[in-house]
Amino acid sequence: MSLTFTRRRAATAVLTAALLVPLAACGNNDTNKGTGGASAGSPSGSAAPKAGLTVLAAASLTDVFKTAGAAYEKKNPGTKITFSFAGSQELIAQVAQGSPADALVTADTKSMDKVKADTGTPVVIARNRLVIATGEGNPHKVDELKDLSDSKLKVVLAAPEVPAGKYSKQILDAQKITVKPVSQEPNVRAVLSKVELGEADAGLVYETDAATAPDKVDAIEIPDAQNAIASYPAATLKESKNAEAAAAFVTWLSTPEAQKILQDAGFQKP
Repeated sequence: MSLTFTRRRAATAVLTAALLVPLAACGNNDTNKGTGGASAGSPSGSAAPKAGLTVLAAASLTDVFKTAGAAYEKKNPGTKITFSFAGSQELIAQVAQGSPADALVTADTKSMDKVKADTGTPVVIARNRLVIATGEGNPHKVDELKDLSDSKLKVVLAAPEVPAGKYSKQILDAQKITVKPVSQEPNVRAVLSKVELGEADAGLVYETDAATAPDKVDAIEIPDAQNAIASYPAATLKESKNAEAAAAFVTWLSTPEAQKILQDAGFQKP
């Protein structure tokens, strides 16, 4: 074998090796993406695992989560999210009874704490505040919290075991205002519905709830010093059969894309 041929073969080997190194690196990156690298909720934005997810969510998230879910599904073809909306106390009962689901979002941290043995570590994704909802045009001239104590006024509140009911009691007690509601509803959307239908003159709801019915109710603001801030923690459920996909969705809820959807709907930053 000539010296010239040997040198040529050696040079070819070196060149081939140089070409294979970046190709191997590309292959490793693809492997990482397929084995649980970054999820759709992570800054890198790689695709989340495809799955059918069931998310238990507080009733006050009904409208915004429908929008968020559609955005997430569009970003992650093959993923389908089914939401089950109810008062947080009902959601907690469902988790305790072992209802099949993948993630949970409540309207207060105390509710989430009740099932901490069944969830991953919660993260607050949004906050909210209360307003007084009245009929359109505010026919009874309700201007502030103390007006709700008028015995001639039909006031409806969320039940005490519901987060919105707890927050309502908290702010009324703090101002030493006694209200005798004509009914106590199982979730905040039911309170809003009573006011919308004219079955109540006023009720305490979240600011975002009143914003969903601008042509049917007026929202009377409550000063921050007299108000309460609601926190919305989200967590995966340990019994989920789609753990990786559920974690990706919960993580996504804190991304700029999801936060914009929440804040456009009137929710406050977490």
